Amino acid sequence: MRPGHGNRVQKCALGIRAWPVWELDRPLMVFVLTTITAYALAIGVAIRVPAITGRGLIVLVALLACVVVTVGLTRKAGENAGLITDIYGVWVLPVAILLPPVYALVAPILQFALNQRLVRSASVYKRVFSAAQMGLAYGAASLAFHAFTRTSIDSFTPPGAHPTAWILGVAGAAVVWWAVNTSLMMAALKGADPAARIRDLLLTRETMQNDVAELCVAVLVTFGIAITPLIILFALPFVTLLQRSLRHAQLVNASRIDSKTGLLNAGTWDREAASEVARAVRTRTPLALVLIDIDHFKAVNDVHGHLVGDKVLQAIARTFKIFLRSYDLAGRFGGEEFALLLPQTSEIDARGIAERMRSHIAAMPVDASDRPGAEQVQVTVSIGVAALGATWDRATGSQLTDLLAAADTALYRAKNAGRNQVWMVTDTATVAAPAADRALPAY
Repeated sequence: MRPGHGNRVQKCALGIRAWPVWELDRPLMVFVLTTITAYALAIGVAIRVPAITGRGLIVLVALLACVVVTVGLTRKAGENAGLITDIYGVWVLPVAILLPPVYALVAPILQFALNQRLVRSASVYKRVFSAAQMGLAYGAASLAFHAFTRTSIDSFTPPGAHPTAWILGVAGAAVVWWAVNTSLMMAALKGADPAARIRDLLLTRETMQNDVAELCVAVLVTFGIAITPLIILFALPFVTLLQRSLRHAQLVNASRIDSKTGLLNAGTWDREAASEVARAVRTRTPLALVLIDIDHFKAVNDVHGHLVGDKVLQAIARTFKIFLRSYDLAGRFGGEEFALLLPQTSEIDARGIAERMRSHIAAMPVDASDRPGAEQVQVTVSIGVAALGATWDRATGSQLTDLLAAADTALYRAKNAGRNQVWMVTDTATVAAPAADRALPAY
């Protein structure tokens, strides 16, 4: 062995052990590494196809140039952390349909490498996994298309004599691409956060509309390019406009959300809650409002630091997703205070929901860091509940400000009584005290 070779090997091994991917929970780590390995094997198998020339090469270069332009536009607008909507599929789906599968497999590497270098630096393993996820989805779309149309995968594939069947094959392949990509993303998100509501993240009405729009545009662009590559010159401005509209929608949505918890911010919650309360009063349907305050939260920040405090906020926000319905409103009101509005909820049901949340949070340890075996922090919450009562007196307790005041009074009583309790007001008249039995307070 050459001198110094052992030291280099040892340093390399230590560097590999320091990769953040090893700090993931074991099931998620296995899933990430398995996906990346499958992606590498797929490239290894597909690369045996002969290189393209002529028209296919022109199309490939032009489409990859469009990817570069799209990344440049993303750089100007900025790439938010978390889930974002992009339109790269409009350029890569034609690669998967018109060219051999290997080019669709490797195209995401260019996309995510440019995003990493020019737009926003993220953990390398996250970028690699994203490229693997997208590459496998495009590879599956390519195989599905060629199996449906019974065309060769080793050359450029124009519509031929049956354009209707051809475009239906493209549409079916696009659906396969979406399904594989979404399934892999769902598995990764669920592994990272078992409490996450996948439906709220990936299958909302707005998200589905965006996905359908991208799929339709990708199919049209693919068909146009198959006829003549010049269509790219006309498609680029249109796709650029589509990207700007999607990004605008994302920014509008982001302005409604509290960045630390993902809940509605105070202003948005207040506006939407006011509408819900007015509707409940008008239709004489039950409704409850819940205020939640973290006990001794300042001490958590002072002892463990603000990063741990942020983890506590995020953990409690995830708890709401466990107990609340899709149409309930959850917002962050202040530093450590949350507000929940529960339409179609009676005072008895609201009391039960609040108590279950209190009990769950009290028994929920929060890791101080992402490292295995990290110190855990325990917190409790005090909860005040107010409900629209049976009298439906429009002058008393019917408006949002009155409900907030009543819930705040109940919250104040809960804190004064020793914290880690739920107190409730009905008809803004009576505050019921909890009994001595902490397992199930009486109201």
